[in-house]
This record gives sequence, structure tokens and C-alpha cells, in this order.
Amino acid sequence: MNEVEPLKTLSQIYTEVNRISHSTRINLSDQIVADIYANAAQIANEVVVRNPFSASCDWDARVDSILTSRLLGYPVMILLLGLVFWITLQGANIPSEMLATVLFGLEGKMSAWLLQVGAPDWLNGVLVLGMYKTLAWVVAVMLPPMAIFFPLFTLLEDLGYLPRVAFNLDNLFKKARSCGKQALTMCMGFGCNAAGVTSCRIIDSPRERLIAVLTNNFVPCNGRFPTLLAMATIFVAGGLASSAQMIVATAVITGLVLIGIGVTFLTSWCLSRTILQGEVSALILELPPYRRPQIGAVIYRSIIDRTIFVLMRAVVVAAPAGALIWILGNVQIGQLSIIGHLAHWLNPFGQLIGLDGFILLAFILGFPANEIVLPILIMSYLAVGQMTEFQSLEELRRLLVTNGWTWLTAVNMMLFSLLHWPCATTLLTVFKETKSFKWTFMAFLLPTTIAITVCFSVAQLVRSLGLV
Repeated sequence: MNEVEPLKTLSQIYTEVNRISHSTRINLSDQIVADIYANAAQIANEVVVRNPFSASCDWDARVDSILTSRLLGYPVMILLLGLVFWITLQGANIPSEMLATVLFGLEGKMSAWLLQVGAPDWLNGVLVLGMYKTLAWVVAVMLPPMAIFFPLFTLLEDLGYLPRVAFNLDNLFKKARSCGKQALTMCMGFGCNAAGVTSCRIIDSPRERLIAVLTNNFVPCNGRFPTLLAMATIFVAGGLASSAQMIVATAVITGLVLIGIGVTFLTSWCLSRTILQGEVSALILELPPYRRPQIGAVIYRSIIDRTIFVLMRAVVVAAPAGALIWILGNVQIGQLSIIGHLAHWLNPFGQLIGLDGFILLAFILGFPANEIVLPILIMSYLAVGQMTEFQSLEELRRLLVTNGWTWLTAVNMMLFSLLHWPCATTLLTVFKETKSFKWTFMAFLLPTTIAITVCFSVAQLVRSLGLV
């Protein structure tokens, strides 16, 4: 009779499990979960009596066979993404114009009141033309798109579709050694990257949560959509009929979003193999049944918990930025304002990456809120001393072409807007979530480096081929 071998230590068992896992290319955590559910399904089939006339489960299974299939799952996601963007962009136009009319209508009354009480011109400039006008732009540009996008996002969440998105993307995130739940935080980033960073709390693993926080910026928030839409409409869809311009512009923006998602996967993969190495956690996701959304809950969560929350954070950082921008645009040194001198100093580097000094300075001064990048750029080109906007895209096109813009400038403008550093609100949120200056700085440095590298590569490639 053979003697019983002594029990192995836990470390030996762990080493043996890892060896088997790597040698057989089997994810043991996935296999364990699959076996548990298979055994549960077998027991249920033996003891549960089902109503043969009930079709709800069959209906869910049929819908899932389309939405989560390898063949149709991704195309359906892309179509839904494009549809949400189209509804958001189309639906936000009129409310944004109405809101801007009301808010900017108060600008003259505030200036008149300050003059009546004998306030100096510089105080009117700082408070009204700087702080108030910047706040008005941020609210007019941010509020309508968020008030449309967040309810649509929450509606998909309430219907039960977002868990299917996580299910579809789980395999890609797993290949990047990240978590499938990152798909949900990435979706939230489309409305606002600060909200996307906050939603990373749903990821249990600290390593994978940090990867999601550092890469959430690569999906464009609604603050970047006005710039992307203007560039796509002017330089891509400009020669088309007005009815087709919005469709083509939406397609271009959807393509840019897919580029951002690709950069998210690639960056997650690099981080997980360098500074954030570790074991991949298993995503145990039980797909909920499709259900009728609760409209009241959808409106409350989307407007109160998300839209108002994000808007208030943006307002807090935009107000002092407006005052600073007015000062820089109105203090003259010689024949140029401070903005003019800074733009000329940045111009060599801007030209190197396919932009110019005024564009780079607009992004730097637009750090508090991405919504004000384009108005700052227009103000800098016109040297008017305050943020402004054209009444038509054709006027904007003529201004940009006059200042040396080509199609390469527009492409790099869109790429830089897509990939560049997070806004101040997002970085503040990163610090609150990580409690670390190091990771907050990394959240700034990583996208900045990628944006500069991509724009430099595109500019040099196009110029070497003689295409501009």
C-alpha cells in the first residue's frame, strides 16, 4: 500500500495551476465560472418546469444572437454609436443657439449696468467679457449635448444593452490585459471624461481601474465634438449638399471615435505590460433580461446625477480661465498682445507637428474646458481681445484658409483634439479618484505624448510624400 503524499503548500498549488494554465492556454478562472454555470443549467433543466407558451426567454435569446454575435455584434454597436452621435449633434443645434442667444443677450445688460455704476473698463472686461462670456460659451455648448447624450446613454443602460457592449468588448480588453468593465467606463466618457473617470469605480482590480482611468481621455467628450464637427464639416463635407453634410460629418466623427477606441486598446496593452503589470481579473457578467426603461429614473439619473454634476465642475474651472484669457488678449506688449507673442513663440513647434502656434495656444488656454478652444482660436486670429464665434462655417473656413490652413492642418487639428491632454475638470477628478499626484501627472503626460507623436508622424509622412 502506497503512502499518501503530503499536501502541497498553497504556493506550490498556485505555481502548478499557473503552469497548467499557460501550457494549455486555458483561462482557469473563465473555465471555473463556465463549469459553475453549466452545472447550474443542468440542475435547472432537471428540476424546473417551464411554460411551453412563454416566449420571453426565447425572445431575449434571439435578440442576443444578433447583438452579441461575432458577426453582427460589432457592426450593430458602431451603427448605434453613430445614431447616438447623430441624434446628439442634430438635436443640440437649436437648443444651443437659443441658449446662447439668451445668455449673450445678458452680456450687454451687465456691461451697461457696470458703466452706470462707474466701474472701470478693465473690470467690465474681466468680469463680463472674460468670466461671464466664457461661462456662457461653456453652458451653451455643453448643456444641450449632455442633456441629449446622457439620457440616451442611460436609456441604453436601462434597456439592458450596455452589459452586452461590455460582453462584446471583453475579449478585446482581455487581450489588452484589462477588464471588460472598461467598456462601460469608456462609454460614459463620450458624455464627459470626468464622469467616465468617476465610473471607473465599478472595476474591482486597482490595477485595471487605474488603466481605465489613464485611458478614458481617448474617447472624445461632448466638449470636443463642436471642434471635431466644425473641422469635419468644413474640410471633409464642405463640398456636399447641406442635407448630406451632417451625415458625412457624423461618419467622420464616428471614424475618429473608432481611432480613439483603438488607441485605448493599444495604450491599455502597453500599460499592462510595463508600469501596470499584473494578472487579468475575470469578468463575471450575467446578462440581464431586456426590460422596459423607467422614464422617471432615466431622466433623474441622466440630468441630475450626470449632466448637472459635470456642468457644475466645468463652470468652476471655466470662470477664472475666462478672466485670464481676456487679460492675455488685451494686454499689449509692443504691437502684439500677450496671446500674439505666445503664439509666435510656439509657432515653430506647432508647424513641426502640422499645426501652428495659435492652435497650440488655443488648446493650452482651453485647458479648463475643451468647449472654448475654437472660440479662443478665432479670437487669436482676429486679435479682437475677447472670445467670439462666426455666424456661419463658410466665414470660419475663409478665416482658417487665410491663416494658412490646409487639409493636413484640419486632420491634425482633429487628431490633436481627439488625443490631447484631459481638461482641468477631468484631471481634478483623476486626482480625487487616485489620491496621487503621480498618476494625475501621468494622466496628463500620456495623452500629450501620444497626441504629439501621432500629429508629428502624420505631418512628416504627408510632407515627405508631397501631398501638401
